[in-house]
Amino acid sequence: MKTVWFDAQSKETVSRDRRRPLVVKKFGGTSVGNVERIRHVARLALESHRAGQDVVVVVSAMSGETDRLLKLAREVMPIPDGRELDVMASTGEQVSVALTSMAIKSLGGKACSLLGYQVPMITDSAFTRARIQWVEPRPIRKLLAQGCIVVVAGFQGVDPQSNITTLGRGGSDTSAVALAAALGADVCEIYTDVDGVYTADPRICPASRKLEVVSYEEMLELASHGAKVLQVRSVEVAMKYEVPVHVRSTFSDEDGTWVVPKERLFEARVLTGLACEKGQVRLECLGLEDRQELVVELMGLLARLNMSVDMLSHSCRPEERTRADIAFTLPEADLERAREYLEELLGVPGSSELRVSGRLAKVSMVGIGIRSDPSISARLCRGLSQHGISVSGLMVNELRISFLVEESLAEQAIRILHEVFELGAQPLAAEPVVSSQS
Repeated sequence: MKTVWFDAQSKETVSRDRRRPLVVKKFGGTSVGNVERIRHVARLALESHRAGQDVVVVVSAMSGETDRLLKLAREVMPIPDGRELDVMASTGEQVSVALTSMAIKSLGGKACSLLGYQVPMITDSAFTRARIQWVEPRPIRKLLAQGCIVVVAGFQGVDPQSNITTLGRGGSDTSAVALAAALGADVCEIYTDVDGVYTADPRICPASRKLEVVSYEEMLELASHGAKVLQVRSVEVAMKYEVPVHVRSTFSDEDGTWVVPKERLFEARVLTGLACEKGQVRLECLGLEDRQELVVELMGLLARLNMSVDMLSHSCRPEERTRADIAFTLPEADLERAREYLEELLGVPGSSELRVSGRLAKVSMVGIGIRSDPSISARLCRGLSQHGISVSGLMVNELRISFLVEESLAEQAIRILHEVFELGAQPLAAEPVVSSQS
């Protein structure tokens, strides 16, 4: 076996020999939501350890705890200071790792808990949205060699100035995958309250079907556009370092969904599934002075604000050759923060306009090679039109088709498309089951 030393800055890996198979198990907030569930997590970790595996457990805060802490912070300070917010928000995971470690010990196992700074998991200093730069595997390796199950706090790290940082919502997924990459784990198991990745959200579309296997690229698109199973950045790290990820239920022994390189999908299906992001707004910056650096300036501004945008379009006005329009979507939660900066970019009042369209949802259909079949877009538009649903901002790339609809119609649109493209039907041949072994 080989392990790798994860370094997001230098993109280098250092090989180290090891003998025992290693698994990283991540458990979300519902999985550690009370003491009995924490004991269940401890039993799962011990089962793997007693079966001959080295085990690293990554846990989130108990369900609802992070929201409670954030609410407290906002009662004290309406717009909390980012550094202090991270100090506060990280305490939820500190409770979880200690309780999980105690539960393992109470069942006869040997365990040790580590916080982000004790790993250490080095991040940048973008408080509340930090990105991992470096994971030092040696402290964990030392504990594993002593026969410990190592319980690591997800969601948190430490910057080069020794400040506590957090990785944003769903950050425990990224913590787990980064640790798996650093340690050269055989698999990173993401335990949740669902039993895998489905063709659509089963709560919206009861006819949805669980996928046995999905590619990194497809999972990245699904996660980026509303599927809540995995955090986007965790998929990015898994794809970069080829970490096999197994999404499965904490409360079931059944196999879930494997996330693997697309080369291991053999004959991949064209369509994989549907995802939806509600709470979207479309911003149109109209009548901007058309100059070569315009889009660069806009993207630089949004990058400084740490905002991601989608469905970007740039068009020149035929009747006014010196003017251009730019449109894009972003989450409604980011609107007010972006508005004042965008108004500055617009320049002289009266010569340009910022137009905002809200209460929108972005629906995306994902699949490998989706762009190569133009009939898919036609069937999509026809199927929705027949039910009186109009779409706007239709965009197509190699892996997805996205469009905007009124938020109140988004779930109906998903059910219609799921039926139109028969995503709930069982495949003619069973999808390949992918082992964790290379």
